[in-house]
Amino acid sequence: MASSRRTTALLAGLILPTLLAAGSAHAAAGDTDSQRAERWGEIKQQIFGDAKIQSGGKAVKIDAPKRADDASLVPITLTVPDKDNVAELSLIIDDNPTPYAAHFVFGPAADPSELKLRVRVNNYTDVHAVAKMKDGTFQEATEYVKASGGCSAPMGMSDEEAMQGMGDMRMKFGETQPGKPVQATLMIRHPNFSGMQMNQVTRDYTPARYIQKITVSYGDKSVFTMDGDISISANPVINFGYLPDGAGPMKVTATDNQGGHWEKSFPVRSASN
Repeated sequence: MASSRRTTALLAGLILPTLLAAGSAHAAAGDTDSQRAERWGEIKQQIFGDAKIQSGGKAVKIDAPKRADDASLVPITLTVPDKDNVAELSLIIDDNPTPYAAHFVFGPAADPSELKLRVRVNNYTDVHAVAKMKDGTFQEATEYVKASGGCSAPMGMSDEEAMQGMGDMRMKFGETQPGKPVQATLMIRHPNFSGMQMNQVTRDYTPARYIQKITVSYGDKSVFTMDGDISISANPVINFGYLPDGAGPMKVTATDNQGGHWEKSFPVRSASN
């Protein structure tokens, strides 16, 4: 419970205000390796405290574009070779206004070997993935992404249009085979307003409204819980794996920071012999 409260506070930017302001002010394409390392050290201390985080381990890998085509829609793939020993994954975008982009906690129905999601990137920045292992140790991976303005990029439509159908969900399932993990893709209709986007009609800034938590369960077993923030792109899409055992439907619950709450269950195909 304490860990959950701590994560929520960090994602909401309640613990990092001074650090975030400083990071946003001096983050630039010309930052040196030492400057980026210093900034990561500060962020890491705020999120993980004095925990020792091993760099260059094999627990997690990041696949991200070196230069983003669209800074508001940057594809990130987190690969977990040591999937049986990973309990949690954290995604941190160092130079975003709130760096702690997402935190995943895996349940017994999860196959965490691969996660895909789309994020906003506001400056040229290091992106970190930190895996918490089941034995309590931590490992990290890092990629450098060239992008700018992703958090303030306008939606290209009115706020009212962006919020139409908010909370609608769809789920696609990959091939199902006995005894093998299945890949699924969750799509949620939600603008995920960052609070930094200007309404092109009123010229006012649209208040932040973003999905704060997603829970996915399969029957009575948890697949994952995700805590998110403004760095997740509009209309979130998450590709994940689960272990099919005929336990029942896939249920998704999503809540946002303005009290929005949505639930939907999806029938799951049984594996064919």
